Amino acid sequence: MPTYDYVCDGCGHAFELFQSMTDSVKKTCPECGKKKLRRLIGTGGAIVFKGSGFYKTDYRSDSYKKAAAADSGKKSEGGGDKGGDKKSSEKKSE
Repeated sequence: MPTYDYVCDGCGHAFELFQSMTDSVKKTCPECGKKKLRRLIGTGGAIVFKGSGFYKTDYRSDSYKKAAAADSGKKSEGGGDKGGDKKSSEKKSE
């Protein structure tokens, strides 16, 4: 449930009200009782990130992490050696 900001045009009283989105807009000021209450347009709720940093891979599933680890292990073992062997074998055959 969101928090709405209200201000009274009669007495200037400003306050926040925690209410459901389906609730009707309040019209009567709780301070002066006049029907000059107005709901303000706010920026809305925002996501607040706290901490040293957040990355898109922080909350991956365990199966994804295991597959990524297995895949990175295969690349590091054979990735650089195959290209070097091929070039050296081509040089020898010429």
